Amino acid sequence: MTGRSVTGRGGGAVSRARVARRIAAGAAYGGGGIGLLGVATVGVVLAEVQLAKRSVAGVAAPVPPRGEGLYGLAFGRRDPLLLGILGDSTAAGQGVRRAGQTPGALLASGLAAVVERPVEVRNVALPGARSDDLDRQVRLLLADASRRPDICVLMIGANDVTHRMPPTESVRHLAAAVRRLRTAGAEVVVGTCPDLGTIEPVYQPLRWLARRVSRQLAAAQTIVVVEQGGRTVSLGDLLGPEFAANPREMFGADSYHPSAEGYATAAMAMLPTVCAALGVWPESDRPEAARDEGVLPVAQAAAEAAQEAGTEVTAARAPWALLKRRRRRRLPVWDGEAVGEGSSGAADGGVHLPQD
Repeated sequence: MTGRSVTGRGGGAVSRARVARRIAAGAAYGGGGIGLLGVATVGVVLAEVQLAKRSVAGVAAPVPPRGEGLYGLAFGRRDPLLLGILGDSTAAGQGVRRAGQTPGALLASGLAAVVERPVEVRNVALPGARSDDLDRQVRLLLADASRRPDICVLMIGANDVTHRMPPTESVRHLAAAVRRLRTAGAEVVVGTCPDLGTIEPVYQPLRWLARRVSRQLAAAQTIVVVEQGGRTVSLGDLLGPEFAANPREMFGADSYHPSAEGYATAAMAMLPTVCAALGVWPESDRPEAARDEGVLPVAQAAAEAAQEAGTEVTAARAPWALLKRRRRRRLPVWDGEAVGEGSSGAADGGVHLPQD
């Protein structure tokens, strides 16, 4: 097994890794610390984020379409893969109006194109959910023993931060959810806590504090997910340069949730990891030094991933983890729309939505 040197990154990465490990250890032993930031500082950050949310509250946010059904019907209807979607409003697709624009639909469309097989989406995500709701969501998803998911995608964490859930409690709930899904035979990919410093109504200097709190939680999430046999993709500022350069395009009308284009960008970053978890991505898991990939201690890999959105972390031989920066590919399209946007019963490779 080959590792890579991290000495050039200075003490900051080591410090971030220690904080993430401390939060993860606290989850295992029932601790409740909040990391490097003091209670008063965190309180100010959260108050500012709540004000930001209220400032856009007047913008009506439509109830997200569930996007459940079969995708990739061009490959037939038999023996579909079952994709479970769990988490909060980001997982649910809050802010878009069409089923084909939700993360579940986008990921299912891309996965179907890779495996040349239909994919069924089961969406139990709930806008506003915190990590303590994952127990309910997992129970709901696993209730039918005849329809156990092949792979599950979770996006969770933002509401934990804004509602002051201790990070140790947050990651404890996440670890339990991943463990139950893995025990049920599902592969698990977690999109870690997004960067709350990207919310436009949050101003400096609190913007960087919000970013710091979010990334601490994201790193701790990565540690517990990898230790339970899952994989993570850092959502960070929802894929950095694109969102920074085009915030009006990447965020929805409420300036808080992603737009359809924003969700598509996030799905493009997560799709390679979803496929790799199932062993179907046409790219080796071997680290590429030219892409600054490598095998690192889990906490170090988690801290580095939290600093760069779109980075994957997966388990290697304990206590090591593989850090990957997978190449993104465009999602499948049909008539200018993501596959899965078709009407019920479409035979064009799109989505078949069950009738009410």
